[in-house]
Amino acid sequence: MVYYYPQSLTNLIEELTKLPGIGPKTAQRLAFHLLNTTEKDAVGLARAIMTARQKTRHCSVCANLTEDDPCPICRDANRDPGLLCVVEQPRDLFAMEKTREFKGKYHVLHGAISPMDGVGPEQLTVNTLLSRLQEGRVKEVIVATNPNVEGEATALYLSRLLKPKGIKVTRIAHGLPVGGDLEYVDEITLAKAYEGRREI
Repeated sequence: MVYYYPQSLTNLIEELTKLPGIGPKTAQRLAFHLLNTTEKDAVGLARAIMTARQKTRHCSVCANLTEDDPCPICRDANRDPGLLCVVEQPRDLFAMEKTREFKGKYHVLHGAISPMDGVGPEQLTVNTLLSRLQEGRVKEVIVATNPNVEGEATALYLSRLLKPKGIKVTRIAHGLPVGGDLEYVDEITLAKAYEGRREI
């Protein structure tokens, strides 16, 4: 005889498998953990998810995640407005910030160019980036996209787009593993990659 989970538990497992990197077995373990935790902790998790969804939005300047618009980094007068680091995702910005090396501003693309996935420059925040550059304050754009095919294609596209405008375009060094993601790289490796950036 085959035993089936109660429908509510099945639904919870199915929802958990929608999270990145969570397969059916991990989803099942998480579901049982959530059922065995205190009601206070379960409600706290649900409330934290809903609050984050309700309060978090994209900064109108850099497209980073924020509760205040513009975000604290864009408002920080101590940061160098002439230095702009372009990253794929907000998590990459947080990875760069952990190095404590970069003192400029950021721009988040929310993806990388990937024709096979139907992602072109139009699906990214490239137009917002171009508007920011028209202000004339940015002297160097550091492209910190991931060292994979999509990241390289995005870096090349941005270089070809921005160089004719007289802006210096550099790329973080390839001290990062090819095919890796910035969010998983340790701070020292990322700091060295930033120090060894080159013009593209």
